Amino acid sequence: MTSATPASSDGLALQHHELLRIYSVYRVAIALVLLGVFSSDIGRGAVGSSAPALYLNTVVFYTALNIGWLLHLRRLRYEGSAGQVGLILGCDILCFLLLIHASGGLNSGLGYLLLINCSVGSLLLDRRMGAFFAAVASMAVISQQLYRLLAGRAETQDIVSAGMLGILLFATVSALQYLSGRISSANLRAEQQSRQAAHLQRLAQQIIERMHTGVLVLDAANKPELINRAARQLLGDDYQPGGQRQQALFSALREWRRDPSKGSTVLSDTVGTELRISFAKLSQDQGDNSLLFIEDNRKLSQAAQKLKLASLGHLTASIAHEVRNPLGAISHAAQLLSESTALNPEDRHLTEIICRHSQRVNQIVENVMQLSRRRASTPQQWDLVAWLEQFLPDFRAGAAADIQINLLLPAQPVYARFDPQQLTQVVTNLCSNALHHSRLAGKPQADIAVYHKGQRDCAILDVIDCGPGVVEEHQQKIFEPFFTTGAGGSGLGLYIARELCEANQATLSWCRNQDNRSCFRVEFAHANRIF
Repeated sequence: MTSATPASSDGLALQHHELLRIYSVYRVAIALVLLGVFSSDIGRGAVGSSAPALYLNTVVFYTALNIGWLLHLRRLRYEGSAGQVGLILGCDILCFLLLIHASGGLNSGLGYLLLINCSVGSLLLDRRMGAFFAAVASMAVISQQLYRLLAGRAETQDIVSAGMLGILLFATVSALQYLSGRISSANLRAEQQSRQAAHLQRLAQQIIERMHTGVLVLDAANKPELINRAARQLLGDDYQPGGQRQQALFSALREWRRDPSKGSTVLSDTVGTELRISFAKLSQDQGDNSLLFIEDNRKLSQAAQKLKLASLGHLTASIAHEVRNPLGAISHAAQLLSESTALNPEDRHLTEIICRHSQRVNQIVENVMQLSRRRASTPQQWDLVAWLEQFLPDFRAGAAADIQINLLLPAQPVYARFDPQQLTQVVTNLCSNALHHSRLAGKPQADIAVYHKGQRDCAILDVIDCGPGVVEEHQQKIFEPFFTTGAGGSGLGLYIARELCEANQATLSWCRNQDNRSCFRVEFAHANRIF
């Protein structure tokens, strides 16, 4: 139904349709009741007493009209226009006036049925049309009683009754219109608030889904109620019911529930992945849920390392000139002093120490400045098998003659994305490190293996040495800048290699291979999914 005041929502339209349906059924029912009362002994002398024929004809017409109107509305699914509702309301007023006249006036009580018709009309039509039909009904009733008074068939008190009925019509219509307006406004505000809440909920869901921090909400039974895309990526395919990563996560969660002061923990696995899990409690009516924030701990560590390196780079750039000039003078003076023929062997040994450590300090300054000036990576897709076959002769040309490097390559190509110059720097660093530790173990030999890892759908490059490996207490420190276990190293080689891998979205970690040999493993990003 379309009224003069358009419905602002589907809910209000459905309410009007339902009211029109009920009103249509009511009209048929009241017409049948009036016909039944007239036909039986119940209403003898109460209805149709003045003009029985007029009453009977009017009530039969009114019944047929209401049944036809009901069938018409059912076909239209109770979507009547404002004009149709006004026409039907006018017919109701006219029919009831005829019935009142045929029943001897307002004493029959039929006039009060106009209250229902005018009240429903005020709800189905706008405020002005509702008041108009109430005024028409009031004036018609008063005019009818005035005519009967002039004709000598009514008394003065009937005029008063007609006036009271008119006042009651206006009061009822006004009250219903006021209440209907308040209810409509309340429904409109509730619907607007509901839409706003739904909009905010969608925004919150989109924000949570696009957060780089993983968000996971678990109920009291550790069943996930919410998990965003970052959490799914960070937890990976290993997060399965009963899986090792899920068990480790639940174990940390149980420990936090016992002791809430432990607000976070770090979970690590064998491939170098580190996840920092922060816990919080969400109180709800059904129980307390657990909110978990999941972050890549490597990225946090890298951010801290980059901040430290940036500060170090600024410091090095500012003092490099002051350090290298006197360092060059010291080194030059030591070289001149070592050429003296009058120098005894002990003093000559001291000059060699000065020269050697001057070169080491200069190399440290060069490495740090190289980090601060490092260019951005430009990854390209390479076949690692073909690339290693070209790399190995160049590396052997600059290495000692007694080294031995074996390539363990598959028959089919293995593709990866990496900056070629930076990949050369990484593999050179790892090979030199492997040969150094293998030489200390008495066997200057290293193996380079390349293969495709089906579980993660990525390429893997292993540099395997013959050394004893990294002790457990040093495994978390070997990639930190300036950490070294040797006497002559700067402690920047592995750190630079890992930084270059991270710049190309690869992962560098230390592990033991399937033969329990010490291995530095480069896990590349997917060749077609790097971003």
